[in-house]
Amino acid sequence: MNKKRTLSALIYGFSKNFKILLLTGARQVGKTTLLQNCSKSNRKYVTLDTTSDLLLAKNDPNDFLLRYAPPVLIDEIQYAPEIFNYLKILADNSDKRGLVWMSGSQQFNMMKNVSESLAGRVAIMELFPFSIYEREDKAVLQKPFLPSNEIAGELKYKKTDETFEMIWQGAYPDVVGKEPICREAFYDAYIKTYIERDVRQLVNIGSEITFLTFLKVAAARTGQELNLANIAKDSDISPNTAKQWLSILQASGLVYLLRPYFKNTTKRLIKSPKLYFMDTGLAAYLSGWTTPQSLETGASAGAFFETFVISEVIKSYKHNALMPDIYYFRDNNGNEIDLLIHQDGKFYPIEIKKTATPMPADISAFKILGKFENLGQGALICLTEKVQPLSASANAISIWNI
Repeated sequence: MNKKRTLSALIYGFSKNFKILLLTGARQVGKTTLLQNCSKSNRKYVTLDTTSDLLLAKNDPNDFLLRYAPPVLIDEIQYAPEIFNYLKILADNSDKRGLVWMSGSQQFNMMKNVSESLAGRVAIMELFPFSIYEREDKAVLQKPFLPSNEIAGELKYKKTDETFEMIWQGAYPDVVGKEPICREAFYDAYIKTYIERDVRQLVNIGSEITFLTFLKVAAARTGQELNLANIAKDSDISPNTAKQWLSILQASGLVYLLRPYFKNTTKRLIKSPKLYFMDTGLAAYLSGWTTPQSLETGASAGAFFETFVISEVIKSYKHNALMPDIYYFRDNNGNEIDLLIHQDGKFYPIEIKKTATPMPADISAFKILGKFENLGQGALICLTEKVQPLSASANAISIWNI
């Protein structure tokens, strides 16, 4: 589905200021389509999915860049890391901007090579499946989310069943607006391709069945605190293997680990994060939820709604080429706040609940932030239709108002 993406305008802007542009993201999120739409017909296109071009890029990068001289769009760049040093030379020998556009899966090895070879020469952006703004054809209106008393109301409100249909369906371009049978076929093929082409490139997983079991176990825990020991036990693998495989999901852009907030940065890194899949449709498919109705009424409904909200908040920043400074917060008594957004010295507390009838008690955990200085506006993101004040400094707002 060819919808306008929020990143479009930023791609033009970055290309005017940087010599090289890299768009990363998980497989099938629309990277190639976005770059081709932005480049129109003014830029050569080559994909390293083609064996002959891949071999040329790996064995003779200089000749490859002569054959595909700028301006050029190179797709699947992660398959030929050998080319990065030659791109550096190309950039250093030219004063022009927007020489090379690249797309590739966000893998650790590729990003390490980019950082080492092209520092200061490349603009890096990350694309995820459609945001709710992009799905509703209002991509240009999406801003990085912060709670506010001024709610724009740019998106049309959807009832609970409609919302869960979107949660269950997922947001990959190839499933949005398609029949359920197409969704099933897409995710089945997606997982097989992901394992065979992306995962095996990074690590020897041995049994595909074992890795698929790990995927399913992880998906069933979206929206929960990460417990590697339990995931390893239920997947019949070692904790070290579970940790390694989880890092692959992160590098692939499939999951996000939300760290707890501590003033001590070291504590943030050693304490358990919360695990979120970046596409609820993929997580629902892996978890075996066969209909939107079963998901909405099932035991995981709250966790999937929370996952949906967290992923949309992250997209609102990433699709504006920004890095969200976000955490969850838990005190020693187990009181928890689902999300803290830190910006310009302020902390914005957010609760997430699958309810259409918000109450002041739903934000009672905000009181544990009493020692925080510079607290910003708070919010309860839920299924309410209208903005409702819950306290002097917090409102209940709909997911369709974020």
